[in-house]
Amino acid sequence: MRSETYNPKLIALLLAFALTACSCQPPSPATPTSTPAATTLPQPTVMLPPGRIRPAAVAGSWYPDNPDELTAMVDAMLAAVEPVDGEPIGLIVPHAGYVFSGPVAAYGFKQLEGVQYDVAVIIAADHQWPLSDPISVWAEGGFETPLGILPVDVELAQALVEADPRITFDPATHEGEHPIEIELPFLQRVCPGCRIVPVLMGADDEETVRTLADALLAVLPGRRAVVIASSDLSHYPTYDDALAVDGATLGAIETGDPAQVRETIDELMRVGFPNLATCACGKGPILVTMEVAAGLGADTVTVLRYANSADSPYGDRGQVVGYGAVMFWRYEPPDLTEARREGLLALARTTLEVYLEDGTIPPYETDDPVMTRRCGAFVTLKESGELCGCIGHLRADTPLYRVVQEMAVSAATSDPRFPPLTVEELDKVSIEISVLSPLRRITDTQQIEVGTHGLMIMQGGRQGVLLPQVPVEQGWGREEFLDNLCLKAGLPSDCWTGQPMLYAFTAVVFGE
Repeated sequence: MRSETYNPKLIALLLAFALTACSCQPPSPATPTSTPAATTLPQPTVMLPPGRIRPAAVAGSWYPDNPDELTAMVDAMLAAVEPVDGEPIGLIVPHAGYVFSGPVAAYGFKQLEGVQYDVAVIIAADHQWPLSDPISVWAEGGFETPLGILPVDVELAQALVEADPRITFDPATHEGEHPIEIELPFLQRVCPGCRIVPVLMGADDEETVRTLADALLAVLPGRRAVVIASSDLSHYPTYDDALAVDGATLGAIETGDPAQVRETIDELMRVGFPNLATCACGKGPILVTMEVAAGLGADTVTVLRYANSADSPYGDRGQVVGYGAVMFWRYEPPDLTEARREGLLALARTTLEVYLEDGTIPPYETDDPVMTRRCGAFVTLKESGELCGCIGHLRADTPLYRVVQEMAVSAATSDPRFPPLTVEELDKVSIEISVLSPLRRITDTQQIEVGTHGLMIMQGGRQGVLLPQVPVEQGWGREEFLDNLCLKAGLPSDCWTGQPMLYAFTAVVFGE
């Protein structure tokens, strides 16, 4: 029997995630899809550079080869996704057959809509043939899909090839490879006219990752670029094991620390989950994307979506492949001027007056980009200084004005700790609004700054949130803050000393 040395913190994390809540090919080339009739949009005219065109290799099997069917399928998946705040500098998206991973990939590509990019660098690990050199860049012509040809940014691709002798252009290595091609129809729908730089990695050791990351950071500044890692997550564990393994991998990615990702994946592989072949077939591309996105200014990581192949009607819970969509971006706080703060407070009060009178949320129209920006927010209600309602929405997927309206109503009527407010009581109530930054995963409690950070904890299917102002109002230090956060989640007060999922955020707080 093999003896293993386990990391107890990692095991605790796996169990916590399990209690909360290579690539798969489609079942057949002609899997029917129920999608609306397609409207093929005209593509902008882009000069095609000279050189070979890499033909589609998996159209008709991994995704439809009929242009109208493909357009309808991709557009339907994109239409099912609500965008979130932020413009991607980097993405991780899966690359299985569309009936398996397409809906998850759509969460990543949806975030590119409306952003003008010059080039998309798409990085994938080789799946068919071992590369003769660690990195192969397709540096001429373009890539073809049923929706047309995506031109390669030849100048950028050739600059990469010239940057290091370990980076080469070997067309044969790209033949038959699916993980770059599978992303292209999405890119054609959300970024028409965008050029591409396709990159295959044949190794994921630190030297190879550093070589490609350094080369990209040398040539990308000054360009409107997005770097895309094409990668699935766990391969072939059971459904429940995939939840644990992929949760740990995504949790490590959320830290923004490539070293943490590498360490976590190495430890997961040592644990010995049955049938686990890899935690991420594109580990190298993921690490490069994290390095490059950070070097280009990304300071925030958002996990957009997770699923696995057994969540598809065609999947098998006994053997799955995991899929995640992750965005790396730079957060800029909203410009909440005094006038905007007063406007939001007035909107919250007006909304409560109307809702408590007739049960409707009044319409509100604005073209102010700050008011329509997607943000998370909490609304806190107090009567004579005592809390009488506090509800919030953490995810930045709703326009600010709307989330303030909805959370004001929820705080007044749906906080289980207090009876619902009546319209007669409203005059005695003061309103406070907290506009939230994105959540940031933390692994060291010493990073927590009392008075600056709010916290969210997740463990064993339970979740608790405390706003930044709470420990200040209560006179708590860091440990008391964490103790009470655990209690808020219905967990033992010392649960934070284990390995829960812990997130920090900041807030702009203002009130009447």
